[in-house]
Amino acid sequence: MKTGKVKFFNESKGFGFITEDDSNQEYFVHVTGLIDEIHEGDSVSFDLKEGRKGLNAVDVKVI
Repeated sequence: MKTGKVKFFNESKGFGFITEDDSNQEYFVHVTGLIDEIHEGDSVSFDLKEGRKGLNAVDVKVI
């Protein structure tokens, strides 16, 4: 599991971005990949899964 912070999340559109702690890499996150409800600034753990446009954060949980 990777860890990071929620950089942006639009609740009405159901997507956002997470910045990984180790690499500062940004990953797309969709509401379907969430375990917990997330908000901007939350610390989260997540896994990565190949999506249509690259790697997506999935199994996202607030830590």
